Amino acid sequence: MKLKIEKIESDYPYDLLLIADETVEGINTYLFDSQVYIALIEENPVGVFCLLPIDDEVVELMNIAVAEDMQNKGIGSHMLSEAERIAREQSYQRIILGTADCGVNQIRFYEKNSYSQYDVKKNYFLEKYPDESIFEDGIQLKDMVMLEKRLES
Repeated sequence: MKLKIEKIESDYPYDLLLIADETVEGINTYLFDSQVYIALIEENPVGVFCLLPIDDEVVELMNIAVAEDMQNKGIGSHMLSEAERIAREQSYQRIILGTADCGVNQIRFYEKNSYSQYDVKKNYFLEKYPDESIFEDGIQLKDMVMLEKRLES
């Protein structure tokens, strides 16, 4: 299985982006200011990630998603490594990201990839999506856990 990562600037794969974010409106708040990369296998999109510059030293991984039928095959880890490589090449010193506090598998995935928790944004999901309750594995999303990784040059 040969995975190819390409930067894209249009025709964004909302079907994939919606795996990691709840609404198109939410995605659109960062998508157009981000560097967007798509993961392809034999020209078929299987994953996507978005890097949003925060300042000269920090870039935020705003979205990373793998098609459900392609999960647990190492694609997410490969895309995360690519995001880190790209950030390093662009002279960023830290990559940060946020995920739901109840997303135990996601937090474990990032921690296995050398990310560490540095903050919790209390009531993030309640405030960002006030008109709808969002649930994951039967648990309402409330707080966002922030993780970071320092990038070696």
